[in-house]
Amino acid sequence: MVIAFIIWSIVAALFLGIGISCRKSNEAVGFFTFVKPPIVEDVEHYNNEVSILWFVAAGALEIIGIPLLFLKQNSPLFIPVIFAVVILIIVMMVVYIKIEAKYKK
Repeated sequence: MVIAFIIWSIVAALFLGIGISCRKSNEAVGFFTFVKPPIVEDVEHYNNEVSILWFVAAGALEIIGIPLLFLKQNSPLFIPVIFAVVILIIVMMVVYIKIEAKYKK
């Protein structure tokens, strides 16, 4: 299951890369796929909060994936790991909606 954890870590690293990209952007960044970025009052602070969201999500995803190092293939204990990822994604969406409402014109 080490290979699964490596793949999991690559996805977490992609989240980290998205966060870095958001932080360096000069224009407001989008969060949802195929949705135009909102028009915001303070682009710099908005992008910083969105990047922090991605950084925290990357760290949480990496922590959620730690059981992959110890579980055997086809273990029923993968179910809580998958539910944790679903919860993480839902929390990310809720937090982003709050960030967007805070900075939207």
